[in-house]
This record gives sequence, C-alpha cells and structure tokens, in this order.
Amino acid sequence: MPHSKLKAGEVAGTYLVTSPVTETDIITMAKRFARRKLAKGRKITQPSQAFEHLQLLLQDYEYEVFSVLFLDSQHRVIRFEELFRGTIDSASVYPREVLKAALAYNAAAVILVHNHPSGDPEPSDADRRITERLKEALGLMDIRVIDHVVVGSDGCTSFAEKGYL
Repeated sequence: MPHSKLKAGEVAGTYLVTSPVTETDIITMAKRFARRKLAKGRKITQPSQAFEHLQLLLQDYEYEVFSVLFLDSQHRVIRFEELFRGTIDSASVYPREVLKAALAYNAAAVILVHNHPSGDPEPSDADRRITERLKEALGLMDIRVIDHVVVGSDGCTSFAEKGYL
C-alpha cells in the first residue's frame, strides 16, 4: 500500500514506518487497508471475515450509512458501495435502487451493511423489516442476501448469526 510514511517490510504484509505518524495518519492507513481487504476479487467465505473491515470503515460516521457488498457466484467481491446516507438514527433505503445496483454489477449475492451512530450494533425492528423487503426484492432476481451486518463502535451484529435470515 503506497503511503509516504510507510515502506514495505521484508515479510509480506509488514511495513516499516519511515517518519513520525499522527493518529489521523494511522486511521487513514487502516481505512485504506480495510478498503483493500474488500477490493474486487477478494473471496468472502464467511461474512465474519469482513466484520472488522466494515466496522473500521463505517463506525465513525455521525449519521447512518447503508452499504452493500456485491458478490459474484463464488462470493468474490465485485464492489463495496455506500448507497444511502441518512440522519443520526435512520436512513431511507429503497429496494428498487439496491436491486438496480445489484443487477448493474451482475451480483449473485450481497451482504447488506449499515452503521448505528449510537454505537449499539443491535438491529432494530426497522432494520429487520427492510432486510425482509430487500431479501424478497433481490430474491425475485435470484440474488441471495447472505447477511445483513449492523456496525457499531461496540462491534458488529450479523443477521445470519442471529438467525434473522
């Protein structure tokens, strides 16, 4: 990963800091690494593989952001995209727009993701309702909803792990 304050180490996946770094530099670098872990072609065999990357990317927003990880039939990442932004406690999510994006990327499956600015990753009733609507809409086109992950500063909650899907 190119960064002016980092140099690749001798062991793959290690880096040497070449000059002093600030907290902001560290967070910026970490977010770049997280985006790379969710880059096109990366295989996601279990949604939990993506949790820490998703948490890093979404936990600091002061408003809700609804994103989708679009996957091919082998569960390799096609694209990670933020689709909707909302307020401090909600975001309007339009199934039609999610379906349009999934079809445009030729996705076979998706992992839905959104943050809770409050920090509590526990899904709300509204989260469960929109997940059902999205599952139904995407299912009409044979696009599977593998998981819906709610991100908070306290961690991530998986709908699949909770048995909500």
